[in-house]
Amino acid sequence: MKQFIVNSIGRLDVICWILVILFFGTSAVLFDGNLSPSLAAAAGLVVIMIIISLSIEIMVETLKNVKGLGTLSGFITNGPELVCLIVGLALGDILFAASTPLGSNFMNPVLLFIAAAVGRALPQILTTHPRYGITCILTTAGLAVGFYQIPVSAHLYWMGLALVATLILFVKRPPEPEQTEDADETIPRWYLAPAVVVLVAAGYLLDPVVTYASAQSCAPKGVIGFFVLATLSSWPEFKTCLVLLRRNKPLAAILNITVSNITNIWLTLGGLLTYMAVS
Repeated sequence: MKQFIVNSIGRLDVICWILVILFFGTSAVLFDGNLSPSLAAAAGLVVIMIIISLSIEIMVETLKNVKGLGTLSGFITNGPELVCLIVGLALGDILFAASTPLGSNFMNPVLLFIAAAVGRALPQILTTHPRYGITCILTTAGLAVGFYQIPVSAHLYWMGLALVATLILFVKRPPEPEQTEDADETIPRWYLAPAVVVLVAAGYLLDPVVTYASAQSCAPKGVIGFFVLATLSSWPEFKTCLVLLRRNKPLAAILNITVSNITNIWLTLGGLLTYMAVS
């Protein structure tokens, strides 16, 4: 297990950790923020990123012989969005509750291409079922935009369209090939459940810790918005794509993103139904 943990940490992980600390520390110095709390929050973010990375490595390792790895990872990495949706519903604000899952539909494909570029797998991503990938990404992103562009009174029509469109996309997703059986069990299968729980909890903690780090470092809102949304808040999806591409599973990486986008729409549908039922 010790060797597995060591192997799960790559050069990119270390670079990202250093950048996180440098970003918040430098911002605190340049913009008259509080240096010590900023560095402490940045260190907390690094710890959370390490936990997320390790959880995903364990998750993928335990599921390596399971057909449908990309689909399963797409569901699992949406755990933090589910928790954020529940928190928003508890506050009675459906627009806020839906903002995290719907916002992820724009960042997810961007992260896929960044991961492919970093992992030198861009040709594989561009040539692996491109029609389905483009259709799914554009449709789910369009549904996310539409949710906020229409009046609340029209949400019922949006729900019907979103349900039909996403069900078709999910059913029509490309089948994943059979996995080659690997008898060498690095870690036991029962590690999957705690790894998923830890992943969801750590993913949810990213937002409040990032918010605290931002406040303490006084970083410009435009800069912090791009940096946080692109790198930190979506770290689970980004890390999953990196792991799958490193294992030469481009279709699984694509499905991780497309199924995640579909699931984000389903989470919003569930949130709307819950909001309507209790209102």
